[in-house]
Amino acid sequence: MRLFTAVYPPAEAIEHLYAQMAGLRVGAAAAAGTNVRLVDPTRAHLTLAFLGEVDPARLPAVREALELVAETARAGTVPSVLRLGGGGRFGWGRGTVLWADVRGDVARLVALADAVRAGLNAIGVPGDEKPFRPHLTIARPGDRMSHADIESDLSALDDYLGPPWPASELLLMQSGPDPGYHPLTTWPL
Repeated sequence: MRLFTAVYPPAEAIEHLYAQMAGLRVGAAAAAGTNVRLVDPTRAHLTLAFLGEVDPARLPAVREALELVAETARAGTVPSVLRLGGGGRFGWGRGTVLWADVRGDVARLVALADAVRAGLNAIGVPGDEKPFRPHLTIARPGDRMSHADIESDLSALDDYLGPPWPASELLLMQSGPDPGYHPLTTWPL
């Protein structure tokens, strides 16, 4: 089973962001029928760690490790208050991905992601080797939009700042087998 851990912004924060996106060139391209692959708002999340394929027999150990991380996070402080604001891109050409940046208590979010990754590594479930970059993917336009249009959207996102929200839950998610994400376990933070 393909697994990842995530924090999901509340619906209000996502609605606010997607209202902003409607005015972007990527939003206009999607409305005109261009396949810029906007992320479904119900799937918009902040990935903390991507575990990849995990043997189902390892699921109890994964849950125990993540429960310990969540317990530690609860004992330490109040939930992180985050905001979506600004934006960026990964790649150019076919692999172009647009994302919203994360603002607010980002250091606490990074500490949570580090704790998740350390907890999983401790039980022999290595995650993604990429450095953690807090972001929320909003579109995968690939090469279906010009560089100028993408740069225009990034410039417009520079002025965006969404409403604050608490990072109140850690989720263990399964990706697939059908298109979609399925929550397996949720822990309060």
